Amino acid sequence: MKASAIILAAGAGTRMKSSHPKVVHKLLGKPLIRWAIDAARSAGASSIITVVGHEREQVEPLVADTTIVVQPGRRGTADAVSVCRDACRDIHGSLLVLSGDCPLVTPDTIRHLAEVRDKRNAAVAVLTMQPADPFGYGRIVRDDQGDVERIVEQKDCTPEEAALTECNSGLYCFDSDALFDALNKVSDGNAQGEYYLTDVLEISRQAGRTVVAVPATHSDECLGINTRAQLAQATQIMRQRINEVHMAAGVTMLDPSMVWIGPDVTIDSDVELLPMTFLNGHTHIGSGTIVGPNSRLTDTVVGTCCTIDETVALDTRIDNDCTCGPRAYLRPGTHLCDGAKAGTHVEIKKSTIGPGSKVPHLSYIGDTTMGGGVNVGAGSITCNYDGTRKWPTHIGDNAFIGSDTMMVAPVSIGEHALVGAGSVITKEVPADALALGRARQVVKPLWNKSKDKA
Repeated sequence: MKASAIILAAGAGTRMKSSHPKVVHKLLGKPLIRWAIDAARSAGASSIITVVGHEREQVEPLVADTTIVVQPGRRGTADAVSVCRDACRDIHGSLLVLSGDCPLVTPDTIRHLAEVRDKRNAAVAVLTMQPADPFGYGRIVRDDQGDVERIVEQKDCTPEEAALTECNSGLYCFDSDALFDALNKVSDGNAQGEYYLTDVLEISRQAGRTVVAVPATHSDECLGINTRAQLAQATQIMRQRINEVHMAAGVTMLDPSMVWIGPDVTIDSDVELLPMTFLNGHTHIGSGTIVGPNSRLTDTVVGTCCTIDETVALDTRIDNDCTCGPRAYLRPGTHLCDGAKAGTHVEIKKSTIGPGSKVPHLSYIGDTTMGGGVNVGAGSITCNYDGTRKWPTHIGDNAFIGSDTMMVAPVSIGEHALVGAGSVITKEVPADALALGRARQVVKPLWNKSKDKA
């Protein structure tokens, strides 16, 4: 495809009832505007221009890899394209105009739209759709040759035009020179006092140029997001698309309607995803691993043959044959080496758990480097924060940490060391040593009985 693209992202999206611009709202963890940009880029767009306006300081960081143009005032879609004139001065040929709130359009459809325009040498190719309920959409009126004669908005339709079911999607591919020539002739003489991009189609027809309709394969590609309900609807559609691709590649889902996978997630074959599993960001799951139920992994790499049960993992690396959960919380910077275990009600932060080491239950491990073969008893904690800064803990290979141990960092426990249950460790424990940090037990016989007599 030889084309450039303009992405319209200047609107407020008032029906979202939000303090954020519509296009920054997320679908499967990815902002709406990024879906449009990435689709255009995957289709082969050589350059991308993004038009921003309302709350643009929230939008611009998301589109920094495109050319950013500001629409000073929201005066309609034609005005939004007009402000791109200088940015498009070196662009000739096909110029796509896409909406930043249409996340479902596919690269194949975008590419086909541009190819049809180029093949027909048309002034405009408009993507059309056949929604189940066409009410509210502009109707496509075709001429005797099957090309677009005009687009009639719902409020202006005659009964015959209202009966038409082919509708305007709001996604176009223009001949760049014809577009900017026609924009000079667009008027704001309408009920809204705005400059409509659809007027370019009629102006192009009057100039003797062809306007072609390109039907979308699936109408859901053209779904725009204007409300939270539509965002939920689009999420369901995209979730189904993504899940079907993974299942076709060998991933098992007990109930696909209860699995949410982001667009940048990669999954090997023979992975099983159980209900209420969320995979976000740049997460990867290796072959033979079972994830879920009730698990959420974000930017996490999981190796082969792992069991990830009721686990939240953020920016974490989990190597092969590991076990997590149920109810484990792996915070950023966590690394579980081969065969390691983070068990029930375990929280780990910015720590390496060595090969075969186990933190089975009810423990917090933070800022720790742990060797292989370590066993950490229930209720043990690395006390890594002194109120001002974080301190490290080092635990050597094959050390045994008894239950209810407090390791007050900075502290080091050597290889094969044994720490007795209920200890508070504040000093270095040498290799092969036994460390006990308990208060002396005091027993007073018949204490309660003597109190009763008193």
